Amino acid sequence: MQNKIIWFHKDLQLQQLEAFTPGTMAEQLGMEWVEIGPDFLKMKMPVDHRTIQPYGLLHGGASCALAETIGSVASNLVIDAEKNSCVGLEINANHLRSARQGYVTATAVPLHLGATTHVWDIKIQDDAGKLICVSRLTVALLRKKA
Repeated sequence: MQNKIIWFHKDLQLQQLEAFTPGTMAEQLGMEWVEIGPDFLKMKMPVDHRTIQPYGLLHGGASCALAETIGSVASNLVIDAEKNSCVGLEINANHLRSARQGYVTATAVPLHLGATTHVWDIKIQDDAGKLICVSRLTVALLRKKA
């Protein structure tokens, strides 16, 4: 059974997501779009000099930046962007395991897609598929003024 397509533009393609990264923190941290499904997004980020803390481990703030990026973009892809905009309301993250090299990949799936808020479940895994971080992002939907 196929999942319902949640995206506002039902024919959304992966290469279209690349327009969201130039000139942003995502570009500075080396984030790349990996996959778009009917009800999920995937994005990866390198564990390198841009994303580690002084002890050589993936920085928790970099994990949060990855989670906030993927969840915010996902919310914007669900709404009619001509009528609404999305802003982050709250993010939390549980850092479960460290990463020292390779890539970490975030997968965002919606927990709630309401008229005024979206809540995203974001799991970040290392190259071996081990869970590194679990994050939840709440996004507020705002009506644009005419």
